[in-house]
This record gives sequence, structure tokens and C-alpha cells, in this order.
Amino acid sequence: MCRFIETIQIGKGIVQNIHYHNQRMNNTRKEIFGLTEPLDLLDYIDVLQTGDCVKCRVIYGEEIQEVTYAAYTMRPVHSLRLVYSDLIEYQHKSLDREALNELFSLRDTQDDILIVKNNFLTDTSIGNIALEKAGIWYTPASPLLKGTKRAALLDKGVLQEKEITVDEIYLYSHMMIFNAMIDFGSLTLEINVDTIR
Repeated sequence: MCRFIETIQIGKGIVQNIHYHNQRMNNTRKEIFGLTEPLDLLDYIDVLQTGDCVKCRVIYGEEIQEVTYAAYTMRPVHSLRLVYSDLIEYQHKSLDREALNELFSLRDTQDDILIVKNNFLTDTSIGNIALEKAGIWYTPASPLLKGTKRAALLDKGVLQEKEITVDEIYLYSHMMIFNAMIDFGSLTLEINVDTIR
């Protein structure tokens, strides 16, 4: 049976971006299982979790199956390996990360990977990306996974969608990696041949 996951940040008792997590979860339940009755994650989450940054993992199929909590510490990323796969699919946040893990194993001495699909930049193994040029932040228009933080930043006008080919990467000055647990601006790389290759 397919199982999916929402990873949700709880900061000092405040559940972050819950609207976007609910939206993605219910869209997945509709597309995969044909279910149209929405669930609300707040009915299952203990909002009394303490700590500056708590990682809440909600595993679900047709219904919510498991909710766990853990303190979160960001893994540092200082360098990326470009890896290529035109076949990889990860449009739903599934517990099955085998294809991503296989690509991650190709990182060599780099900290993480930057996945190129059909010659376009997509995501790293841990999150969405944004690239900066002349003060404007662009995020790939066709990521592997449309993250909840990405959706919120697009709605706020912080990011603009754009198809970015791998050949264009060095036309940008900086890259941010972000996801539900990594706030925008917390993980930034200067783009050069030492950090991304």
C-alpha cells in the first residue's frame, strides 16, 4: 500500500504552513485514493509540543496512520553534485525514497545532490531550491516535489517560477535550499564550480 508523509515544523507551539500541508495531503489522497472528504492535520497534531523547532512527521494513506515528533537540527550543506535523471518521479511526498537515495549515493565528496531532469534544474535530495540573479529569487518551474514552503513563498511573491537549464546555473550568484523544516534564508550557497559541480 502506498504511504505518504507530511513533515511539518512546529516552532514554539505554532504549526507552520498548515494550510499548505493540508492542501497537499488532501490533493494526494484525492489523486491516489479517489477520496474527496478532506482531513485536517490540526485534528491529529499536538500543538503543545515545546522547543524552538520540532519536526512533526505525519504518515498517511487513506487515513492518518502515525504522528511522531522530534527535535530538529539542520544538516549543513556546503556543496552539491549535479546528478542527471530523466526518469525520476517524486510528485507526491512518498515514504518510498529509493530513487532519490540512489541518486544521493552518487554525490561523491559533495554534501548533497542537485537533480537535473530533461536538462532542467529541479531539487536537491532534501528540498526545493531558489537561485538569485540581480536581487530576484527564481525557483524551478518544474520541481520534483512542489514543497509547502515553496508554495507559500510563491503566494507571497518572494519567489518567481522559471525554467532554469543546467547550462544557465552559473549565470546566478547564490542558491538557497529550503523545505518545511529549513526556513528560506537559512541555507545559502554561493554558486561557483567549487560548490556546485
